Amino acid sequence: MTALSSPSGLPKVQLPPRSAIHAGHTEVLVVGGGPAGFGAAMGAAAAGAEVVLVERYGFLGGNATAALVMPLMSFHNEMRQAVGGEAGRLLPTDHGEGEPVVAGVLWMLLDRLVRAHGAVPPSPDTGYTVPFDPELLKLTTYDMLAGCGVRLLLHSFASDCTALPDGGTRVVFETKSGPVVIDAGVVVDCTGDGDLAAAAGAPYEIGRPEDGLTQPMTLMFRVGNVDRDGFLGYVHDHPDQWRGVHGLWDLIQQARDAGELDLPREDILFFATPHPDEVSVNSTRFGGLGVSVWDLTRAELVMHHQMAQIARFLRNRVPGFGTSYVIQSGVQVGVRETRRVLGDYQLTGEDVLAARSFPDVVARGAYPVDIHNPNGPGTILRRLPQGASYDIPLRTLFPRDVDGLLVAGRCISGDHVAHSSYRIMPISMATGQAAGVCAALSARTGKAPREVPAEQVQRVLRAQGASLPDL
Repeated sequence: MTALSSPSGLPKVQLPPRSAIHAGHTEVLVVGGGPAGFGAAMGAAAAGAEVVLVERYGFLGGNATAALVMPLMSFHNEMRQAVGGEAGRLLPTDHGEGEPVVAGVLWMLLDRLVRAHGAVPPSPDTGYTVPFDPELLKLTTYDMLAGCGVRLLLHSFASDCTALPDGGTRVVFETKSGPVVIDAGVVVDCTGDGDLAAAAGAPYEIGRPEDGLTQPMTLMFRVGNVDRDGFLGYVHDHPDQWRGVHGLWDLIQQARDAGELDLPREDILFFATPHPDEVSVNSTRFGGLGVSVWDLTRAELVMHHQMAQIARFLRNRVPGFGTSYVIQSGVQVGVRETRRVLGDYQLTGEDVLAARSFPDVVARGAYPVDIHNPNGPGTILRRLPQGASYDIPLRTLFPRDVDGLLVAGRCISGDHVAHSSYRIMPISMATGQAAGVCAALSARTGKAPREVPAEQVQRVLRAQGASLPDL
């Protein structure tokens, strides 16, 4: 199967004018139902705003459910260094004990998921990650938003936005019912790619500064019918071949020599899930641009073939996987990095690694700098100082040259290095909650988001249980 090539020069044609269904007005419109969008909708609703959340798929969860990115990575600082862990538990062993630096909406979600047997709470035994069931996560987010009075529109892809002459923003959605528009006092762009901010004219950066290359995309998939004891027996007999959640170097080399495996990374990486006979595999890679339909198409084709190779490798060569099978792959490839919208402040890698504080802090992170090589094998991992976390200032959520719109999630204002830390889903949910609160205060007071005092946003976030440092 051959992907359609990008046309030379990307020629343009004029489309005829069209009408759209006007679906009404809301105080806060959240676009994107992933972790950031869920956090934004919950935060805005709890702050008293009328909220509509619009999602492109028929379910919520974003990368957690559409791309099967799991588990949730650690959102804890590291007060004590790890001293090893149970061999073969299939969860990280390199993150020592620490305190959570993200709370609020995230903890509300995890509490509901754990009670529904849809997640394992973070602890030293999980390396402070959170294995979860994506189907229960979908249902739980539905129920929590309904409990807050948030109205949903699914199967709607945001394609454009314009400023209204009397204030507010109009967003255009492509749907099976034709174009639909929704007007809002304030919009929160939680598309991950900064689609609306870019459409509104906000400046942005893509990729690393030296060549513009972004972190590679990955097609995640779940493998079932795994004999955990059989695999652990191999790990016990070959302790040099498995480190927590990755390894199998000798088996990989044997498969490569036999022409069975063309692996785009240095090892096999997989994680336990809440189900004992299942693992989540994170071992495919494709270097391309996640906002290019041409690259996305090629990524899907290439990585589904990579997945098939890896699944055969596991069945044929890895003890414990002899009768395993692929349960599910992501609805779409997982995208790590695309647009980083330039805001009133750009968080830097130096800010992250120095654990820098800011007076307008609205979220925090402690995850390492984690940069996957866009050109093939290799990952850069740089940790924060022991016990430290960094602040994310409110100013990173305000796109330059744009009013009435905030960004949240992995598209907030930061450089390539900082982005590799704050892109993870728990931190995205925290920036989403902060953006939602600011949007609600803006819509309810009639002030532009930039005019809402940071102290007021912080006060509401603390009342909602968010984790902010004492100022």
